[in-house]
Amino acid sequence: MAERKVRVRFAPSPTGALHIGGVRTALYNYLFARQHGGDLVFRIEDTDSHRFVPGAEEYIIESFKWLGIKFDEGVSFGGQHGPYRQSERRDIYKKYVDQLLKAGKAYIAFDTPEELEAKRQEIKNFQYDAHTRQLMRNSLTLGEEATNQLIADGNQYVVRFKVEPGEEVHVHDLIRGDVVIKSDILDDKVLYKSADELPTYHLANIVDDHLMEITHVIRGEEWLPSAPLHVLLYRAFGWEDTMPQFAHLPLLLKPDGKGKLSKRDGDRLGFPVFPLEWHDPKTGEVSNGFREQGYFPEAVINFLALLGWNPGTEQELFSLEELVNQFDISKCSKAGARFDYKKGVWFNHEYMLRKSNEEIAELFAPIVAGNGVDEPMDRIVKVVAMMKDRVDFVKELWPLCSFFFIPPVEYDEKTVRKRWKENSAQVMTELADVIEGITDFSMENQEKVVMAWVESKGYKLGDVMNAFRLALVGIGKGPGMFDITDFLGKEETLRRLRCAIEVLK
Repeated sequence: MAERKVRVRFAPSPTGALHIGGVRTALYNYLFARQHGGDLVFRIEDTDSHRFVPGAEEYIIESFKWLGIKFDEGVSFGGQHGPYRQSERRDIYKKYVDQLLKAGKAYIAFDTPEELEAKRQEIKNFQYDAHTRQLMRNSLTLGEEATNQLIADGNQYVVRFKVEPGEEVHVHDLIRGDVVIKSDILDDKVLYKSADELPTYHLANIVDDHLMEITHVIRGEEWLPSAPLHVLLYRAFGWEDTMPQFAHLPLLLKPDGKGKLSKRDGDRLGFPVFPLEWHDPKTGEVSNGFREQGYFPEAVINFLALLGWNPGTEQELFSLEELVNQFDISKCSKAGARFDYKKGVWFNHEYMLRKSNEEIAELFAPIVAGNGVDEPMDRIVKVVAMMKDRVDFVKELWPLCSFFFIPPVEYDEKTVRKRWKENSAQVMTELADVIEGITDFSMENQEKVVMAWVESKGYKLGDVMNAFRLALVGIGKGPGMFDITDFLGKEETLRRLRCAIEVLK
C-alpha cells in the first residue's frame, strides 16, 4: 500500500478561551506536520450546542495568528474536505449512524434521564454495557416494531455503540507504546442524539478523521480513555487500514502541588493561562493573556515546546524552524509536565536580548508617546540599547527609563540620606563648572575631563558619582553616568545638576 501523506488536525470546541494546554497540542501537531511535509487541518467541534460561546471561534483563530502557527486547511482557511465545522456536517454523520445500526453495531435507546438516574441508584457503579443493556428500554429489548412505533410517535432517542465483551483492544500510542484495554470495562457510548440530530464527539471525530484522511491523532492525555472506543469504531466501519496512529501528550501540571493546570492557578500565582486576553460574554469576566502581559509569541512557543518534550541536548532556545527540525514525538514524556511560569518569564527575557534594539524600540515607542513624551526613534533606540538587558518585558522599560525623557521633580529620600553628603552641593557646583567648560562633549572626553578633575581635587570617586547620579536621575539606579550625560547632552545635564543643587542644598 502506498504511503499516505501525513495529515494531522487540531479540533477545539468553541466553548470559551483557548487554554494554553490546547495551544501546546496545536503546536506539537504543527511541528509534526511540518517535519513530515504534511498538512495541519483546523476543525471546529461544535456538536454540543449548549456549550457554544459567541466569539470563541474567532478568538482561537486570532490566537494562532499571533503565535505564528499556520494551518493548511480548515475553518476560515478553505480546503477540499469541508465543511470543517461539525454542526455543518449533520447529513454526513446521519449516513454513518444508519450504517452502524444496519450492521447491528449500534442500537437505539429510549431511556429518559430519570430512568437512567434510577438505574444508577439501584445498581452500584452502573454503566450502560453488555451486562446491563438487557435491563433497559432499547431496540435490543423492545424489538423492531415497537422501536419503529416509538420513533414514529416522536419519542426522543439516542443511538448507542454496541461494545462486545471479552475483547482485548490494542491502542498503539507513539508516546506510550502498546496500550491494552479489556472491552468489558467500556460502556455503550452514545453516538447520536435525535433531540438535536447531532452526533456526539466520539462518532463525529471518527467520521471526520476518516473522511479528512487524518493519519495521526496527537491530543492531550485526557483523551486516552476514549482511544479504545475509537479503535472499535474504526473496526466497526471496516476502516482498519486507514486508522490513524495515536499520540497522547502528557498533562500540563500546576506549578505547585498536584493536579492539572487550571485558570485558578494563574489567578492565584499571577500568570496567564490563555494566549490572548479573554472577555467572557456570559459573566463579563476578563482573563489575562500572554499577548497582553507582554510576552513575545516566539518566547511562548519556545516555552511550550519544552513542556513535555526534550530534545536530549542542553539547547533551550529554539526558533520555530529549529523546533520543526528537531522535534521527535517519541521523545515526549509520559509523565505530566509542570508549568514553570517563571521559566516562561526567563524565555521572554532571552528573546528580549535576542531582538534588535530597533525592534524593541518600535514596541516601546507607543509607551513613551503614551506618557506625553515626543522623542525621535533614534533616541528611543539608544535608550533601549542601554536598558533592555535589565527587564523581562517591554512594559517594564518605562519605570526604569523615564528619567531619560523626563527630568526628576523629586529625589528619592532614602538615596538622598545615603548619597547626598554635607559637601555634595559644593562639589556638584564645582562639577557643573567643569562640565560647562567642556567643549568636546563626546562620552570619552567627558569621562577623561571629569575623572582628571576628581583626581586633582582628591575627592572620593564614589561620593562624586553617587551625588551626580542622584542629581540627574532622582534615584541611585541606572546605567553608566557618562552614558546618561551623553544621551542628555550638555545643556540638559547642567540644567538637572543645578536644579538638584537648588532643591537639595
